[in-house]
Amino acid sequence: MKESYDLSTPPADNKNGEGKEKQKAETVKYSVLYRFAIWQDIVMMVVGGFCAMVHGVTSPAMILVFGTMTDTFVAHEIEMQELKDPNKTCQNDIIYWTNGSIFELAENTTVVCGTDIEATLTQFACAYAGIGAIVMLAGYCQIFFWVSAAARQTLQIRKTYFRKIMQMEIGWFDCVSVGELNARMSDDINKINAGIADQVSVFIQRISTCVSGFMVGFFSGWKLTLVVMSVSPLLCLAAGLMAKVVAGLAGRELKSYASAGTVADEVLSSIRTVAAFGGEEKEAERYDRNLEEAETWGIKRGAVGGGFQGFLWCIIFLCYSMAFYYGSTLVLNTKELSPGGLIQVFFGVLLGAINLGQASTCLESFASGRAAAKNVFDTIDREPEIDCFSEEGYKLDKVKGDIEFHNVSFYYPSRPEVKALDNLSMQIKSGETTAFVGPSGSGKSTTTQLIQRFYDPQEGMVTLDGHDIRTLNIQWLRSLIGVVEQEPVLFSTTIAENIKYGRPGVTMPEIIQATKEANAYNFIMALPQKFDTLVGDSGSHMSGGQKQRIAIARALIRNPKILLLDMATSALDNESEAIVQEALDNVRTGRTTISVAHRLSTVKTADVIIGFEHGQAVERGTHSELLKKEGVYFTLATLQSQAPSNTPTDMISEALEEFDRKVRSFSRGSHGSGKLSRRNSTRLRSQSQMSADLVLDAVSSGFHMNGNNMHFETDEEDAGNHKNHSPFLHALKYNKPEWPYLLLGSMGAVINGLITPMYTILITEILGAFSIPDLDEQRAQINRICLLFCVLAFISLVSQFVQGYAFAKSGEVLTRRLRKLGFQAMLKQEIGWFDDPNNSPGTLTTRLATDASMIRDATGSQIGTIINSITNIVTSFIIAFVFSWKLAFVIVCFMPLLGMAGLFQSKKLTGFANQDKKAMEDAGQVSSEAFTNIRTIAGLAKESVFVESYEQKLQAPYESSRKKANIYGICFGFSQCVIFLAYAASYRFAGHLISLQEIHYMMAIRVIMVIVMSGQAMGRASSYTPDYVKAKMAASHFFELLDRVPKISLSHAVGEKWENFKGKVEFLNCKFTYPTRPDTQVLNGLAVCVNPGQTLAFVGSSGCGKSTSVQLLERFYDPDEGQVMIDGHPSDSVNVPFLRSQIGIVSQEPVLFDCSIAENIQYGDNTRYISMEEVVEAAKKAHLHEFVMMLPEKYETQVGAQGSQLSRGEKQRIAIARAIVRNPKILLLDEATSALDTESEKIVQSALDEARKGRTCIVIAHRLSTIQSADIIAVMFNGAIIEQGTHDELMHKKGAYYKLVTTGAPIS
Repeated sequence: MKESYDLSTPPADNKNGEGKEKQKAETVKYSVLYRFAIWQDIVMMVVGGFCAMVHGVTSPAMILVFGTMTDTFVAHEIEMQELKDPNKTCQNDIIYWTNGSIFELAENTTVVCGTDIEATLTQFACAYAGIGAIVMLAGYCQIFFWVSAAARQTLQIRKTYFRKIMQMEIGWFDCVSVGELNARMSDDINKINAGIADQVSVFIQRISTCVSGFMVGFFSGWKLTLVVMSVSPLLCLAAGLMAKVVAGLAGRELKSYASAGTVADEVLSSIRTVAAFGGEEKEAERYDRNLEEAETWGIKRGAVGGGFQGFLWCIIFLCYSMAFYYGSTLVLNTKELSPGGLIQVFFGVLLGAINLGQASTCLESFASGRAAAKNVFDTIDREPEIDCFSEEGYKLDKVKGDIEFHNVSFYYPSRPEVKALDNLSMQIKSGETTAFVGPSGSGKSTTTQLIQRFYDPQEGMVTLDGHDIRTLNIQWLRSLIGVVEQEPVLFSTTIAENIKYGRPGVTMPEIIQATKEANAYNFIMALPQKFDTLVGDSGSHMSGGQKQRIAIARALIRNPKILLLDMATSALDNESEAIVQEALDNVRTGRTTISVAHRLSTVKTADVIIGFEHGQAVERGTHSELLKKEGVYFTLATLQSQAPSNTPTDMISEALEEFDRKVRSFSRGSHGSGKLSRRNSTRLRSQSQMSADLVLDAVSSGFHMNGNNMHFETDEEDAGNHKNHSPFLHALKYNKPEWPYLLLGSMGAVINGLITPMYTILITEILGAFSIPDLDEQRAQINRICLLFCVLAFISLVSQFVQGYAFAKSGEVLTRRLRKLGFQAMLKQEIGWFDDPNNSPGTLTTRLATDASMIRDATGSQIGTIINSITNIVTSFIIAFVFSWKLAFVIVCFMPLLGMAGLFQSKKLTGFANQDKKAMEDAGQVSSEAFTNIRTIAGLAKESVFVESYEQKLQAPYESSRKKANIYGICFGFSQCVIFLAYAASYRFAGHLISLQEIHYMMAIRVIMVIVMSGQAMGRASSYTPDYVKAKMAASHFFELLDRVPKISLSHAVGEKWENFKGKVEFLNCKFTYPTRPDTQVLNGLAVCVNPGQTLAFVGSSGCGKSTSVQLLERFYDPDEGQVMIDGHPSDSVNVPFLRSQIGIVSQEPVLFDCSIAENIQYGDNTRYISMEEVVEAAKKAHLHEFVMMLPEKYETQVGAQGSQLSRGEKQRIAIARAIVRNPKILLLDEATSALDTESEKIVQSALDEARKGRTCIVIAHRLSTIQSADIIAVMFNGAIIEQGTHDELMHKKGAYYKLVTTGAPIS
């Protein structure tokens, strides 16, 4: 299957340089990221920015102190050397010869003496402590204000983005995939947040340090500063180029991940279809193809980043070499600078350059934010063509309900080349029932969508009571309309809440009345939780008939003026249909009713019948008038099968009495055996949610949390066990194949870690050189050190690139591998796992996207940072303890403070990461459900309800991030100021040691510098804490998923396989309850046998267990008691892929994938390559070929998300072709022709009859006319067979089946 297409832009050809489309700007201006800031945010950002600037100035201020201190050291050292001569003495702070004359140096300068080095250094220590206090306060404020402001803006972006999406017209959703929207909601907005939060304050701080560093340089020695600054353009160019290139690569990587997200969402939403057709491996490969592209861009991004980083450091070290060479000339030859002045210039410019380089690393976050904001803001700025939140438009005082189409032409936005309606004109009178009939794809459902104003016609207009509906208020218009569709959508909440969606402020008595009118009251009251029963994701815990009746109740409670019935009773069995049809007939009075139907028996009583063909209304009249015309309606009516003729009344009543006796005896017999068997905790079974592929008939209970706890207990235990292990070691195991890259990257990181202590040694050597008495020796020493700086420059260039590239390679490969493994692990789970609300498609897609990325963020390039920091720290400690263990010991005392700051941050953030993840998943579930069911939401005009629900769910993560800002700020300020306190204490103690002549000043500076540098390395490591925390959480969740053992194994190696599969199926006393509803017995001793080549038909009322039995056969789950035998083998011992490969399925609501018609048909058999000849052959058998050949793209026509570009009949025929291509031994037909019009049904039924030959076939049908030729008809009631036989035998018995056929009365 091809990758999913993003229909909003035509897919560019990837091979031709990504197409010209991608050359266009894919980002927004940086300032646009702040478009949602209010004045409070601006104030906070300004104050935070000011604090960041103050924080930035503190480092250069420290350099001024350090320069002055260096001059003091050099002067003190010269004094000590001169006073070693016994002929010299110190008087009045100047050195004299003992004979009384003043001692002068070669340059005729006197030597100052008598400095109290300890007292002087105490003053410097106080200055350091003062700077430290300022840093603490400024550091806290900058982080707190920026993170708080960003949290509020991000909240606003999420709200606005979701609200705007919900505001879009339906045509927009036709062109955008749900998976992509979900990915943008989570990933992209997180990236925008990263681009406007703490990184900005750190960027301002670094730029402030850079500018003030250069100012210190100019203040101390402008000549040297200018020389050093001549290199700055190169640095700026490198930083700018890096940001631009990295942004471009990040944008492309994002695009690829969005495509992968679309695939994952589509597959997980259709998991039952994927499982039934064994498409797990194929889907994993399709997902992986998108990941491969993202991996390529990610590796390029890492390599480019590493290369630029190396280039920056290379220039900086060459700059040092030049600065010291020229600076020493100014000190020694022209005397324009003192040694302290040289240090101030050098360190000022060095600090400026380093911070410029470090500031460039923040640009990556800004670039990613800009790239992510492009799509989000484009959507926010797009004006919907039909604005459902608009207050504009008229609201008529009195509505009659006359609807008229005036020369309406229309095509769907996603398929502009196919006209759905062609110059359609027709009139629908108020209070009348108008029926639309015609073949599939003739435009019947399209007209109902135009009446609801899901779309506006390209030509002509639709009027209500003479007013163009485009001039009416849209919310008001939709509130007049009640809709009941063939595939009703329920929301993941209780039955009562679903009905309340029909109208705001309804009371419980009104709900009860509506359910009685819709024939839903009885089945609801039979459920343990009654109206509080949860219906599951998309109504998955309800059967097709139950969903339909809840949807009808929801439509009725609106008390609509206009009722649209789009094949409203097609999902019901005879019994329910008769009652619901009567209910619909009652509520139609006084309303304008439009009924779209294929079953002409349901529209005979309509006031007007309109015949459709090729998007036009070709005839109009009553049933008898149209039969005389002998047009479209006559053709359909002639094809329609007639119901069996009525039997005399006395025979019926006699049969009913006999049947009632049987039912009573059956009920008594089953009463004792119906008790719940205690479930074994290791039972291999799962609850199935057949919303997508098999209509789940067997539902009679709410979502019971007791059962739920029981079901998911083992997962919790697994999680508990798992969290004891280090998730990182676990993650690195998956990185094993990349060990050469990890080794290479680690070597690069070790070298980069050694460079910092090395250049500290070189700098202190230069400081020491200034106190050497011999000038020539001074010059030689300085020249040697300058040369060594050049060597460091070239080593840096190579090692930074190696580290960047190697870790990007290993990290991106790991991400791709983990995402693929995670996706495969999901696809391997039993179907019941997907019914846990924690495993909804939206949640799983979000977890796939974020968890793997977080693990990558904490392993990939971060391993390099950690190794770099550790090497730096260890080397620094060795150097420090070698040169002065006493001084080193004092400074090391400050290390635990740094460690504590990091640890505190880690512990606090773990709690927040947990809450954030959970809260964002809750919001993700709301958005995913809203996007998936957008048509139903629009029809009910309930967009604002979902917007409110989503906004409510966002409140918790917002509050959490406000708290987090406080703690993060305190830790940041503390970890930054510890360094200054360490300087203060260490220089104070160094003064003591120097005054006792225990240590040379050069060694004191070296010890202090290396340890403080290592402290900064530790600070870098602790700044990685938030990433580590998030990654740890993500990893433990992720590996919990990978380690979970599915309850039904999909392994090709597990279970029996055999040659000559015949297809004999036996159900032996099967009992079954759903794990989420263990108190409801669904199957209660099911026993029936079907021999190879026979057709078995299950009939019975909704909820009696028909579809459940089919799912036992598919092994979507296993029975609690009894067995399903296949060719004499117990099903739980049969290899699952082997078993499913023998079964083909056609269900009532077929799921198609977002690819071409041909690829959907080829999906029928994923174990081999299916040629186009086979596809065409299957299409012909399914009577699909002629329709496909009329399309412009023929078999390459894209069907849209979930087949949205096709009519139901067209989807059904593709599903039948898909089953035929499979060439199965067992064929399962679950209401396979219910969505078809009469003409198609006749043809497809004959195709199915042909397909059944030589195969075991199990049919579930509510329309008894379709199963009269079955070899065995089994009547089910309360999960057991109450009678079975052929049609003639059962009619002769005059029992339950006879009653069903003749009257459609309930089996109860």
